[in-house]
Amino acid sequence: MIVTVGDVAAGGHCVARVDGEVYFVRHALPGEQVRIEITDRKKRFAFADAVEVIEASPDRVEPPCPWAGPGKCGGCDFQHAAPDAQRRLKAKVLFDQLTRIGGIDPALLDGVEVEALPWDEDALGWRTRMQYAVDEDGRPGLRRHKSHELVHIDYCRIATERIREADVLTANWDGMGAVGVVDADDDQLAVYTQLRRTARPHHKSGPKTVHQTVGDAGFEIGFDAFWQVHPAAAPTFLATAIEFLAPREGESAWDLYAGAGLFATGLADAVGDTGRVIAVENARASRTAANLAAYKNAGAIEGDVADVAPDLGSVDLVVLDPPRSGAGPEVVVALGEARPRAICYVACDAGALARDASDLAVEGYALTRIRAFDAFPMTQHFETVALFEPVD
Repeated sequence: MIVTVGDVAAGGHCVARVDGEVYFVRHALPGEQVRIEITDRKKRFAFADAVEVIEASPDRVEPPCPWAGPGKCGGCDFQHAAPDAQRRLKAKVLFDQLTRIGGIDPALLDGVEVEALPWDEDALGWRTRMQYAVDEDGRPGLRRHKSHELVHIDYCRIATERIREADVLTANWDGMGAVGVVDADDDQLAVYTQLRRTARPHHKSGPKTVHQTVGDAGFEIGFDAFWQVHPAAAPTFLATAIEFLAPREGESAWDLYAGAGLFATGLADAVGDTGRVIAVENARASRTAANLAAYKNAGAIEGDVADVAPDLGSVDLVVLDPPRSGAGPEVVVALGEARPRAICYVACDAGALARDASDLAVEGYALTRIRAFDAFPMTQHFETVALFEPVD
């Protein structure tokens, strides 16, 4: 059918309504008239693809990747929109999620934008970590949206130049379920494979431990460990967190869901020798501790944040960088009991941030500052850094 598309929604969709029916449409932009093809129908709504554009938005552009679009690779949601339009769409999603789910006063979000990260190639060539699925014939590719079907591409336009020029996509990976490649601050690419029906990756070639640098701090992490995929993301998020928290000499701080210890190192520098920083990570905390070894005022604890945080006592500052699902009520309650003077929440999902913001309000914390960054250009995803402070 032909529909007129309304506003953007979370998940890389825009909303269309016809005769009381709601359609979440991919590959469309607000205000466009498009022909849609239904891809999945639920009880109260349906998902659809825009397969023909009848009246185009002025924000529509020709996708730079031939593999983007209906029925093709599902990795990029917004290649059909100009980069500045992509950021406006994401800002609208952030506003809607925080006001509807988080109960945030819309006035506090007035003028909040999703900012571009500094990068020479703008919306392309930024992704430093790629994982490809492998089919029964050993050929790697990327999956269609919400599908196990693979699209065998020539190369990914949002991957870094070194990944684009690697031979990962032309090699045969018979017997594997996935192959990944990491472009870190080393001279070589790290390549790993993963068997079908197992989550454990196996090192194939290149360095087993990759090196990342942010300012004067160096981080050694496993080839399969988490690190921000945009080269400008980690330094930008760290600088924003330190700016928001304004640490003072001698203060105590927690880096929760610490990963490699990025925020812990920045906090350790900021609070000085008389301060104290505790990093909590539920996996590979030994690697976190190694990255903090040069800091006599910092240490790492291995364990689930929800289990560890209630036993840490009180604290002055907290950086909270949870997984996409968010921190959750248990962690938020523990923060309320610890009573920090400031909490900096680094969120990769606006909905999870909104849910946790609502819980933080119950604990007496209000949103006071916020910035958002386009850390994943061409996709629906973005990163938000938010500051919460006690209401009293």
